[in-house]
Amino acid sequence: MSQHQLEKYVTDAHAQGMSHEEIVASLTKAGWRLHDFVDIVLERTQPESADALISVRNVTKKYNEKVTALNGVSFSVKKGGVTALLGPNGAGKTTLVRMMSTLLSPTSGRITVAGYDVVRDAKKLRSEIGLTGQYAAVDDMLTGRENLEMVGRLYHIGKTKARARASELLKQFDLEDAADRTLKTYSGGMRRRLDLAASLIMHPKVLFLDEPTTGLDPRSRFALWNVIRDLVKEGTTVLLTTQYLEEADQLADAIFVIDHGRIIAQGTADELKTQVGGDVLEIHMTEHAKAGHAAEVIRSFGSASPSADENHGIVTMPVAGGASVLVEVVRKLDAEKLAITNIVLRRPSLDDVFMKLTGHTAG
Repeated sequence: MSQHQLEKYVTDAHAQGMSHEEIVASLTKAGWRLHDFVDIVLERTQPESADALISVRNVTKKYNEKVTALNGVSFSVKKGGVTALLGPNGAGKTTLVRMMSTLLSPTSGRITVAGYDVVRDAKKLRSEIGLTGQYAAVDDMLTGRENLEMVGRLYHIGKTKARARASELLKQFDLEDAADRTLKTYSGGMRRRLDLAASLIMHPKVLFLDEPTTGLDPRSRFALWNVIRDLVKEGTTVLLTTQYLEEADQLADAIFVIDHGRIIAQGTADELKTQVGGDVLEIHMTEHAKAGHAAEVIRSFGSASPSADENHGIVTMPVAGGASVLVEVVRKLDAEKLAITNIVLRRPSLDDVFMKLTGHTAG
């Protein structure tokens, strides 16, 4: 029996006139320990943060005994702006979004969005949120206008209102010229913009974007970023999942880093970057396979251990000595006959943060 099944059982038992003592005795007989349902009661009665539009508290999702997608995740999102869930494939980002948007139920813990419990109040919540998944959920055989009108009709807003709302969104997303073309003639960027437009039919308070720019070329990505910024200016609260560190850096007011089903860090982009400390030395090796050897050669110059990417021949390492370290590093590499094509000293990126936190890249 899950947490939510337990809550339903207690509610039904009360409706049948069972006393508290009888309910506890029945649950104990079924194998529930007293502290288990006491913990659930405490979790349910814990006050929500006054300014939290999204509240995720101690959420776990298990698909079976061997697969745990999320393990005790807790965070909150304030109204307005963009919050990013940053992590690699398989970190648990999509599972979390699917739970926040009522498509999955948590195994334990509680999620509320816009004041609604995602399990108990799922039907009411769906009219308050929008969701754009990793793949455009639009019909290739319909035109852009027909797709948007169909979504409006599915929300039961009526034919006239659906047509009017479709026209508004086609204009907002710069799709008017292509409105009456079938989607099979659309580019990838146009399809993603239409998919995003469809999620806004009901003027949602919260918009969930699950890796919305995956597969897009740089120009289309930048265009979609501008659309997201415009939505925030109009009052939409956006929760964005991404494995693109640049995307989180460009868009997010707050970032939660997730890896292996757990939140491992949080803060603004600048706050996270300070965790690396100092500048970052980046060396591009002429022979890529020698990146690991080069990292060991220069290790003593770093304020933390270097990392070596032998596939691309790049060595990165936090340093505290500023520009003065460049000369010493070049001399050391030259003495070891390790040729380089470029060496730079730069400020830390979110990629550096992720590497330090997890020991691997976000890709």
